[in-house]
Amino acid sequence: MTVRIGILGGTFDPIHNGHLAIAEEARQALQLDRVLFVPAAQQPLKRGAHIATPEQRFAMAQLACAPNPAFAVSRIELDRPGPSFTLTTLEAFQAAQIGDLHFILGDDALADLTRWYGAARVVELAQIIAVGRPGSAPDLARITQALPAL
Repeated sequence: MTVRIGILGGTFDPIHNGHLAIAEEARQALQLDRVLFVPAAQQPLKRGAHIATPEQRFAMAQLACAPNPAFAVSRIELDRPGPSFTLTTLEAFQAAQIGDLHFILGDDALADLTRWYGAARVVELAQIIAVGRPGSAPDLARITQALPAL
């Protein structure tokens, strides 16, 4: 039986209960074995000053995830130089054969998915799990036209 892995990326500046709730809801609904939180070093589409350093954001994520044995925090993007591309992260996880990948994101991020580096490959490497957010309504027809594998 293949392990089912959820991946939740973000700056986590700071990590908050919403992140944890989304991860746990996705874990239960999709019967994921584990959810990896992946703090971004440099988000290419959200350039701006962070209040916390990468090490502080990693430590906050570890503390927030510690009570849930199904949660873990990965340093993969913090330890890699350059921008934090989801594609590069998913390729590394696929190469490591950690399991079936399920990438969790908000539907506001889904609306921008076509702008992501290597978006067509991203949707091939992981099942995309979009979580609704108040006030966000992505144009699914446009997105699926641009990314048919979605």
